[in-house]
Amino acid sequence: MTRLRSLPARLSSAPTRLKPPAKEAERFYQSAAWRRLIAARKLDADYFAAKARSRSGERLILDHVIERKDGGDDLDPRNTMWLTFSEHQAKTAEARRRRAQGSR
Repeated sequence: MTRLRSLPARLSSAPTRLKPPAKEAERFYQSAAWRRLIAARKLDADYFAAKARSRSGERLILDHVIERKDGGDDLDPRNTMWLTFSEHQAKTAEARRRRAQGSR
């Protein structure tokens, strides 16, 4: 009886991992008008309230109440609110989920 020879593997055993593309901020968020709005809103009470809610070293983000993708006004201060980074992540995930389901 003949012995079977093992063949060398054609593929490496470790799967190749692809790096996701670097996130690129929308140009709007680099605009002078947006930067001025951020500076002005840092004087409002909700900035200090968000700062009090934040964990040590956690970033604060000026977020649109009604997202721009959903028709929210870009530069209306009444359409913005200060959120901690973790609050912003949760809000964004919820908005994406609603959009995917077709509801707002």
